[in-house]
Amino acid sequence: MLSVRDVSKRYGDVVALRDVSFDVQPGRIMGFLGRNGAGKTTTMRTVFGLVRPDTGTVTFDGDPISPERRLRFGYMPEERGLYPRMRVKDQLVYFGKLSGLSTHEAADASDRWLSEFGLLDRADAKLEDLSHGNQQRIQLAAAIVHDPEVLVLDEPFSGLDPIGVASLSDVLRSFSARGAAILFSSHQLDLVEHICEDIAIIDEGSVVVDGTLESIREGAPYRRVEIWVDGSLWEPPVHGAHRVESGGSVHHIIDASADVEQLLTMAREAGVITRFSYEPPTLSDIFNEAVTR
Repeated sequence: MLSVRDVSKRYGDVVALRDVSFDVQPGRIMGFLGRNGAGKTTTMRTVFGLVRPDTGTVTFDGDPISPERRLRFGYMPEERGLYPRMRVKDQLVYFGKLSGLSTHEAADASDRWLSEFGLLDRADAKLEDLSHGNQQRIQLAAAIVHDPEVLVLDEPFSGLDPIGVASLSDVLRSFSARGAAILFSSHQLDLVEHICEDIAIIDEGSVVVDGTLESIREGAPYRRVEIWVDGSLWEPPVHGAHRVESGGSVHHIIDASADVEQLLTMAREAGVITRFSYEPPTLSDIFNEAVTR
């Protein structure tokens, strides 16, 4: 298990991280969410020793992460971290050897992942000659070529087309099924909701939500409601209700303690109910409530 405990980091007067704590379990995928500048990348870099926290610890299976153990980790930064003019397979072999593979093992693993991503015929191409999406695939291949037991991916879906997104999703699930602990960030909340079992939301350097997605949705003190009366969205006349526009749809967030039967009665008095839904919040709702409250 990868554990981040009470990690804080300050740059002069700027507090980047404030007592950040969460666990990434083996065989599970955690979505690490937050607005730009919230502290996601800084947190991920502490796992690899690229940022040294002022206080707190990062451990794996209860022990400090040694350089030898870190070789079993895979990291995909948001910024392109490969060599533009180096041939694709050569650099995959190079990164595999840096992670402890022999030349033969690294070459075999490189061929396997290039084939998996449909890029075996581009093995001798320079990275800069590939499309943005294919460069992203090679970036991922470099992170997983050594079959890591921990994967930390910063915006791995950026720039991928739907086929690329589906392919990467399958890769993450396959690593999770083999017992890897996976932490990744993404602004594509619908995708995170589809893939992840656990989430952590960071805002202004502090983790404000952490747990399984199911328990967070069910335990939220608010609900997502959509009521249409006479063909128009109806405004629930209850305290604290507020309108939310997300992904082209419009709905309301209301307190979970609201009386649904009373709400239906008021809606019927206003006209003919043409649509009604009342359910736990989506991940998008949870994220918006967490970072704007």
